Amino acid sequence: MRIARFSHQDAITYGIVDGKELVVLAGDPMFVGYETTDVRVPISDIALLAPVIPRSKVVAVGRNYRAHAAEFGNDVPAEPMLFFKPNTSVIGPNDSIVRPKQSARVEFEGELAVVIGRIAKNVPAERAHEYVFGYTIANDVTARDLQRSDGQWARAKGFDTFCPIGPAIETEFDPSGDARVVTRVNGDVRQDAPLTDMVHSVADVIAYASAAFTLLPGDVILTGTPAGVGEIVAGDVVEVEITRLGILRNTVRDA
Repeated sequence: MRIARFSHQDAITYGIVDGKELVVLAGDPMFVGYETTDVRVPISDIALLAPVIPRSKVVAVGRNYRAHAAEFGNDVPAEPMLFFKPNTSVIGPNDSIVRPKQSARVEFEGELAVVIGRIAKNVPAERAHEYVFGYTIANDVTARDLQRSDGQWARAKGFDTFCPIGPAIETEFDPSGDARVVTRVNGDVRQDAPLTDMVHSVADVIAYASAAFTLLPGDVILTGTPAGVGEIVAGDVVEVEITRLGILRNTVRDA
């Protein structure tokens, strides 16, 4: 089932994707279930929004693909390397990534995103799937120069617009299958790798993170990016595509 959050006629609501239409839901399905209304809206008539705005946090994993760690001369961490992005960094499909004045080099990082559906604390890896609401696509936008100069990642990863998410949440996706993450800039492929190249699996990341802090419904986990990250400048169009999840497309502009 594919769930979208969208704006239509000055209202923000949720719907189930059914071909070229959305079946409008009675409320946020994460909290009130999948009760449908009698309303159907053509997808061509709506504006897609970020499918979830985390009420608490975005948890991200660094260096979770060996080739990506290697391209920066880093070793792969023995345990997941976690950091946070603020929920104010989240934007949706077709929104603009804004290059801040403080940075001279902003880069893309296409990733699989996991949306948590239940309160999760000390979750064993073998039960992690029970706490997942669904999966979507993310771009862990990074001010690379500030990441290096600051010595920690909060500012470099946390600017407004630095966490595009979308286009929708797929509730039946299997990250252990044959899906690939592909990132294109202006149509040119920059990243292309199978999700199975992750060092630490989705289940292991959920277990590790929930052992440290409680994950809440609506929290988002970014699972790491493959090799091929690179700079984006004003006017660029960035597309992150994951098999069976769709395409997350954003333009870039200067502040």
